[in-house]
Amino acid sequence: MLVLDTDALPAADRMEALHAAVAQEGGISSVEESAGAVGMWKRLEVWNFGPLMMFDTQGTGARFVRSLRKTRRELTNQVSIMMQLEGHGTGAFGCDGFQRRLTAGALGLCPHMVASHEYGWSGSGRSVAFSVDIAQLALPVDTVRAAVPLLRHSPVESLLAQHIQGLHRNADRLSIGPEAEVLAEATVHLTRALILSVAGGENSRREVAHESLLARVLTYLQAHLTEPDLTSQRVAWVHGISVRTLYRLCEEGGISLEDWVIRRRLEGARADLAATDQAPRTIEAIARSWGFANPAHFSRRFRRAYGITPSQWRRQSHHGTPWS
Repeated sequence: MLVLDTDALPAADRMEALHAAVAQEGGISSVEESAGAVGMWKRLEVWNFGPLMMFDTQGTGARFVRSLRKTRRELTNQVSIMMQLEGHGTGAFGCDGFQRRLTAGALGLCPHMVASHEYGWSGSGRSVAFSVDIAQLALPVDTVRAAVPLLRHSPVESLLAQHIQGLHRNADRLSIGPEAEVLAEATVHLTRALILSVAGGENSRREVAHESLLARVLTYLQAHLTEPDLTSQRVAWVHGISVRTLYRLCEEGGISLEDWVIRRRLEGARADLAATDQAPRTIEAIARSWGFANPAHFSRRFRRAYGITPSQWRRQSHHGTPWS
């Protein structure tokens, strides 16, 4: 959901609108703009994935600060994870006295109940962040706090970063889809795994490796969704488990492995069929690019899912004409 685009406002009103938006949506207590009121530009978007909130902030250079007093009052139980998107500059992150430069793929963590926080970038930049209630993580505040300066040592950091980028790329669709709650749960498990991988004991690390396995499987599936050789045997081998264990894991998580993959492939193909810049491509080419090797199988599954054939959907999307 678009919260703010300062390009749509008179220059004199932009700073005030920015302050109001970030205070309301993110608990920010102050903003310093490098470009000044006339040259500044910001675009803010927010999505809800079940109990999680995801924030996208982009524009000219800025420094956002959450004071400890404000976060205790408004974000008492929230823990935030943030990252700078690839190709959109380097972020500067600070929390609880710890400072880190955030290049693409690096994460910043802040437990708002015990620490102030600041974040920003110079030049043009874009960041993505999400917040979660610490009760969802089921971890002591001290454990979360201990992980703040250690994330760069975690093998889970890059995995969670990839997961966040995948959610962000398809946030408009995924946040309102039936999978939103499952994706939120996967995000919580990966965040918990990130923290415990650097701030938990040996028993905790073993426990969280098991707990986060489904989240890691779903993240892997999402990253390799378009590959036709994405089989259960391959997924099981990559994660060091048997195919039987993989299916049991998915069943315990309320997921049908085959249906999960096909549904997301269909959603991707459906979006491409509706996109005007994909008009020169044949339906078969689009189907193959999303892992459907058999055009007839793709057509049957598409119609079963959406009650319309791929060609009817493309015609309706491009021309707005009834397909019946």
